[in-house]
Amino acid sequence: MSVQGGSYTAVRPTVNESVPRTPHPAETAARTRAHLRNRARLLISCPDRPGIVAAIAQFLYQQGANITQFDQYSAPPDVGLFFTRVEFDLPQLPERLSDVRRGFAGVANQFEMDWHMELASVAKRAAIFVSKEDHCLLELLWQWQTGDLFMDIAMVVSNHPDARESVESLGLPFYYIPVERDNKAPAEAAQLQLLAGQVDLIVLARYMQILSPGFVAQYPNRIINIHHSFLPAFIGRNPYGQAYERGVKLIGATAHYVTEDLDEGPIIEQDVHRVDHRATPADLKRIGRHVERVVLARAVKWHVEDRILIHGNKTIVFS
Repeated sequence: MSVQGGSYTAVRPTVNESVPRTPHPAETAARTRAHLRNRARLLISCPDRPGIVAAIAQFLYQQGANITQFDQYSAPPDVGLFFTRVEFDLPQLPERLSDVRRGFAGVANQFEMDWHMELASVAKRAAIFVSKEDHCLLELLWQWQTGDLFMDIAMVVSNHPDARESVESLGLPFYYIPVERDNKAPAEAAQLQLLAGQVDLIVLARYMQILSPGFVAQYPNRIINIHHSFLPAFIGRNPYGQAYERGVKLIGATAHYVTEDLDEGPIIEQDVHRVDHRATPADLKRIGRHVERVVLARAVKWHVEDRILIHGNKTIVFS
């Protein structure tokens, strides 16, 4: 099938020199990269035992690194695992990263670590999928513009054309790929072709299509979805109508990683807003949309900042 879109023109607004100019996203990202140039993030999970923290700290000290953040969690004895996230600064780190990784491999082998070490200055590349409702998309775009969300948006993909103007006005590629009941397989094939080698993360910002197991398998623990409730509850269509009929007192949203099991992947973040009997279905939807966009933005931010470790169907989030 053909993909509509891909060419775009950045719109440059007229600048009023008397008003402070909002920095272009590229400028904001460049400043962030410069600030983080010599910073790395180290994520580790391993069997819990004495000496792990000391070994990590001693290795980084020997390299001349300065630890800027050290978060850790020891699971209960029946689990017996240790999780940690370490941020450190080291002069000339981009040039030295390969040597530092090779050196740390000895520590990792000693403690049977599952680990990865990444440069904080390298932004993850994301594709955002959206349908007609754009509140979550617009929140992500706003936080990206202001620099609160440090990632590269490689593209926005939609099964509706509604968001094209909002996306292309920021100089971002927008791809409209219709998805109908009888063309889901070719639509997914077109999406995967666009994504191949281009993205590290997929964000489903109220994308109202179920991804096939084959699609999900291409990006394990790299697809984040927002669900319009605390899971599991109010599945299917018209969740806020269901909530109104049940007389709920809390409106919630859940951000989670996507797995083959619908809406049952590891939960990253949840939040709620209290309501009462005066709330109409329209009120519930308005409140719910606010919670959804906040929860999704938090989850995406924590992912791109390497703050999440996954064990089984649970997440350890160093927020």
